[in-house]
Amino acid sequence: MAYNLLKGKRGIIFGALNEDSIAWKIALRCHEEGASFTLTNAPLAMRMGEINKLAETCNAKVIPADATSVEELDKLVKESVDVLGGKIDFVLHAIGMSPNIRKGKEYGDLNYDWYIKTLDVSALSFHKIMHVLEKNDAINDYASIVALSYIAAQRIFPDYTDMADAKATLESIARGYGARLGKSKKVRVNTISQSPTMTTAGKGIAGFNAFFDFADKMSPLGNATAEDCANYTVTLFSDLTRSVTMQNLLHDGGFSSTGMTAEVMHLFEQQG
Repeated sequence: MAYNLLKGKRGIIFGALNEDSIAWKIALRCHEEGASFTLTNAPLAMRMGEINKLAETCNAKVIPADATSVEELDKLVKESVDVLGGKIDFVLHAIGMSPNIRKGKEYGDLNYDWYIKTLDVSALSFHKIMHVLEKNDAINDYASIVALSYIAAQRIFPDYTDMADAKATLESIARGYGARLGKSKKVRVNTISQSPTMTTAGKGIAGFNAFFDFADKMSPLGNATAEDCANYTVTLFSDLTRSVTMQNLLHDGGFSSTGMTAEVMHLFEQQG
């Protein structure tokens, strides 16, 4: 059901790859709620994915950009403002990539060049996006900027390695730039710490299926789906949350507040 929560709003959505992507689901919901936006991803990711299909559904222009390049982001922002007919009201950062995870490197044996790449793509790009928006005066007062995070920024999980450091940096950037843009433009900057979700990136982590099932049993409401996350993100882009900023918002079915559940205890009892 649509409520016209984003009617007349203009945005930029980073990171939609295919129908499994959370960014894909968010784009669909933003379209349903009346928003217009541009879609962007790195050229390599665009070749791997199906972003043009999403663009056709949402009547959105696709503008390729490497989010680690200030020059390409500058071009993206200026073209988006031109295409959309005005300054930006919302931005989604749904970008994450770790060469170390892809290559199966353990945390004590990271390739440091890859580590820097993880941080640049997954976290520093968030800072660069806001820097470019601010420098170009391309964002409206009371706009909303959201990045997708994960609870591994605060807690240790197997095989998440350097991506956990990237997510911690991402959340710190949200606070730092949230303070800056809040003071100057009343712009909100938040991160959403989402449940394990069956995305292309998530399924690439070793042991993901086992942890997905564990988290589902540990969460009173079960794992939050990508569609759930899209609904939540829309509320943050809307005018209903104008006083919410600099927060890491846990969207995980209650996982983060649960010590133990009967279902998980039963699994251990069976093993004993």
